[in-house]
Amino acid sequence: MTEAYPTLPGCPVRRVEISITDDLHLAFLPEVGVVFDRILSLLPGEVVVDLSGCRHVDAAAIGLLLDVHRRLSRRQAALTLRDPNPRIRSILQTARVDTVLPIATSAPTAAVPAPRRRGSTAQATVHGRARVVAPPGPVS
Repeated sequence: MTEAYPTLPGCPVRRVEISITDDLHLAFLPEVGVVFDRILSLLPGEVVVDLSGCRHVDAAAIGLLLDVHRRLSRRQAALTLRDPNPRIRSILQTARVDTVLPIATSAPTAAVPAPRRRGSTAQATVHGRARVVAPPGPVS
């Protein structure tokens, strides 16, 4: 999958993975939006959102994911959702998000190093991971 979304010129980031470890809903979208803005500023070839620790998504969260997808698509990059639980998968199917965004059900494969060009220096591959955790306290 890494070869399908190559590193963009001037940026060594091929893939950024983010794990959503709590419910993804309207109350937390401003914070999650900031994280996505920072990730997108890296100009990655692919962003993988691991939903295995997320128990619920609402319509606003789906809207945010579709917005991130649109922004990445403009640069020929991709957004992939990974390991949503059956309830979230059902919500995504009902909203027909599964027809727009790829949903992976297995762990990512090891990154394939970029081919070296003759005379070029070695290029480091940067792997990023962000974690979004809800603040303690009641959810309104």
